Amino acid sequence: MDILWTLLTLPYAPVRGLTSVVKVIAREAESRQYDPANIRRELEELDRAAEAGDITPEERDRGQQRVLDRLTGVGGAGADSATGGADTTAAPARPPRRPAARRRAAGQVRRVDRRDDPERRRGR
Repeated sequence: MDILWTLLTLPYAPVRGLTSVVKVIAREAESRQYDPANIRRELEELDRAAEAGDITPEERDRGQQRVLDRLTGVGGAGADSATGGADTTAAPARPPRRPAARRRAAGQVRRVDRRDDPERRRGR
């Protein structure tokens, strides 16, 4: 069966390969984006540029806020360009809730509401 499946899906092999390469690149980019050494380097570059007079202290503060927003996930993509970095009071977005079946730990028994159970009504 495996041989037949491999032969039937052989035309999709380049797509699967490209997908796996894109996933690897995305993981690497994300790990570099949140790497403490890179974050420290970016903040130090902003401080050096401000000390050298290449940027104003306000520009340095906006750059630092962009780095911190990227770390905390506040604002999302393009928030700085739309507001000019001025709106820093936005609350962080809440992650979507997972279905109850996934929230329960393995081995937990689901509690069943038996108020409408006909057998229960007969017992009263």
